Amino acid sequence: MTGTAILSTHGLVGGYGDFQALFGIDLHLLQGEVIALIGANGAGKSTFLKSVFGLLPVGRDMVRYEGVPVGGTPVHKMVGRGLAMVPEGRRLFAGMTVEENMRVAIDHARLPESEGQWTRDRLFELFPILREKRNQPIEDLSGGQQQMVAISRALLCQPRVLLCDELSLGLAPRVIREIYAVLPEIISGGTSIVLVEQDVSLAREASNRLYCMLEGRITLTGNSNEISRDQIAAAYFGASNAVA
Repeated sequence: MTGTAILSTHGLVGGYGDFQALFGIDLHLLQGEVIALIGANGAGKSTFLKSVFGLLPVGRDMVRYEGVPVGGTPVHKMVGRGLAMVPEGRRLFAGMTVEENMRVAIDHARLPESEGQWTRDRLFELFPILREKRNQPIEDLSGGQQQMVAISRALLCQPRVLLCDELSLGLAPRVIREIYAVLPEIISGGTSIVLVEQDVSLAREASNRLYCMLEGRITLTGNSNEISRDQIAAAYFGASNAVA
């Protein structure tokens, strides 16, 4: 991990039409690190990811990638720059097989599969069950297996920054542990991660730094292993003494 910010936001505001959901978010992601965004439902976490990724309109100077203003850049161009997303709810292509879902990412990736860090074979080693089910329709897979496909699809875009929205949502504890166990290997391959997670313990364990959001604002930030549970509770529910 270096001291260079690969992704940052600067006074980021955004929302949906006339509804403002984000109020001046300042955040940075260093190369080689995982940052976690925690907060209750409606805090603005998913809106933040969508705003960064180009799914919602924002001012150009509000998002910077490698120091270059990119706010409002269309999603396909963000993927070309080196960002990818694992969306909440997985959003896989129904009626297609595991491998066909992967092919979609390969066809739109930043680099050809042969030149990238991630290949189908490597992902089948990371998630062996997917090799077994590669020709099965997505609908035949369990929720955890579908999440593995969603992660694989994003990695096949050859990202330098991976945006993950609620990886653990609706999954059994054993499956959650299995999925989170691959994050160190993703990081070791040169990808930095922004992790949205409601499970505070999981977020702390998986990240280097943590941001807590409440009603579209950052209420707490600091090193994940240095922030106390009391500070997190205060930031989560809006107490005024939540500065780490």
